[in-house]
Amino acid sequence: MLKSLKSALLMLLILSIITGLVYPLVVTAAAQLLFSRQANGSLIRGDGKIVGSELIGQTFADSRHFWSRPSATAPYPYNAASSSGSNQGPTNPALIDAVVARIKALKDADPGSALVIPVDLVTASASGLDPHISPAAAEYQVGRVAKARHLSPEQVRSLVEKYTESRQFGFLGEPRVNVLQLNLALDALK
Repeated sequence: MLKSLKSALLMLLILSIITGLVYPLVVTAAAQLLFSRQANGSLIRGDGKIVGSELIGQTFADSRHFWSRPSATAPYPYNAASSSGSNQGPTNPALIDAVVARIKALKDADPGSALVIPVDLVTASASGLDPHISPAAAEYQVGRVAKARHLSPEQVRSLVEKYTESRQFGFLGEPRVNVLQLNLALDALK
């Protein structure tokens, strides 16, 4: 019995060292060597300082910027420590009220637009952290942003096209526009 206990404790010690120390160090070293930018948060720098991440959305309220997809995280939008959707179903009155309010805000910001409002501008993603909008959502905002910046719609549209990412590996997901990168490019125009 004592021999079995010694063997069990020795195996516990060995496996604890392997799985609790060696494996995490190897994985961390491999991530830093092979995928350093991603392992460190895919951070975006502007004016010499960190302004955000490619992977986490941000709130933009100024009419001179493209607006992000709404976030359902609490207690504030795009809270990475609270990543989740609202879990509200399509018939939930709270969701319906939120969508109606978002539609009104979009129409008030650009009353002359006759375009259909894309669904990703009025509904949150499952994580609540989505940094991307669809090309249709970007196109919907081109007129407002161009007017607010005193640019032609073609100038703004060309930036949208430049920052539109295609499907990953050519077949995964949908085309998308990273809102932070697009807004930083717009700010660089001055």
